[in-house]
Amino acid sequence: MTADTRRFLNAAGEFLRADPAGNTVILTVTEDLRVKAAAPARALFGWWQPDGEPVGAAFMHTPDYPLLLSRVSVPAAARLAGDLTEARRRVPGVNAGQDAADAFAAAWRERTGDTVAVYRRMRLFRLGELIPPGRWPDGAARLAARTDRDLLARWFGAFAREVGDPPGQDHRGAVAERLGYGGITVWEAGGVPVSVASRTRAVAGMVRVGPVYTPPDVRGHGYASAATAAVSQAALEEGLREVVLYTDLANPTSNALYQRLGYRPVEDRVVLSFTPARHGLRFIGERTPGLCPAGRR
Repeated sequence: MTADTRRFLNAAGEFLRADPAGNTVILTVTEDLRVKAAAPARALFGWWQPDGEPVGAAFMHTPDYPLLLSRVSVPAAARLAGDLTEARRRVPGVNAGQDAADAFAAAWRERTGDTVAVYRRMRLFRLGELIPPGRWPDGAARLAARTDRDLLARWFGAFAREVGDPPGQDHRGAVAERLGYGGITVWEAGGVPVSVASRTRAVAGMVRVGPVYTPPDVRGHGYASAATAAVSQAALEEGLREVVLYTDLANPTSNALYQRLGYRPVEDRVVLSFTPARHGLRFIGERTPGLCPAGRR
């Protein structure tokens, strides 16, 4: 484990780049950190490498967000939970494939007494052949400009609230960063912005689309589909090999929309949330007055 992004990428970069789609979040986050030459406070990265073998898994954790695991074996996922509790690292959940998430959660619950619940189920999609919308809505796509910054910050905030992301994020900062590399496209109708589709920096020939947001009062006109198609086409024209995005499986509208545009399923992931026991977080070996030792259960 390390807080040093460069050390992490030196060790696990080849493993991550071997599957750019499956490792899209870790790759794009670390690419942003590499460009900014900084790491978020208390960020932690790690890789799984049995003696004499290549790296076989990796993880990333930033405060307030679930631990993010690459594809990883069940034993390695369980081992990581033990290592993190021994290091007294608090994580609010885990984001992984179902088997790995279950293994991590079981080991975490055994050591901390936390309650585990399903928070979200997601599906990763990869663009095959782009299929333009059957009927384009009024308006046209354009790259967002600095004059859009305040509006986009509000829209990014609204999107975060709708999907249940942690509150208190600096959306102005996120918008400014994406504007800096042309990462936000606005669909404009009648001279008024009506939808937005964003994208990450490109890394390892891959880019991830999102967030895509349309205000509730102008939904149902195809603006999100058109904006997503425009961003996807621009990525293909840049020569990027893989254009990917995530959907919430509980949202049939977005899942159907992206498949109509030519996105195809790659893999499913689950986000499990951890809620500390009523008396607060307890780790192995820690005693709380009036309570039994928090040992294995």
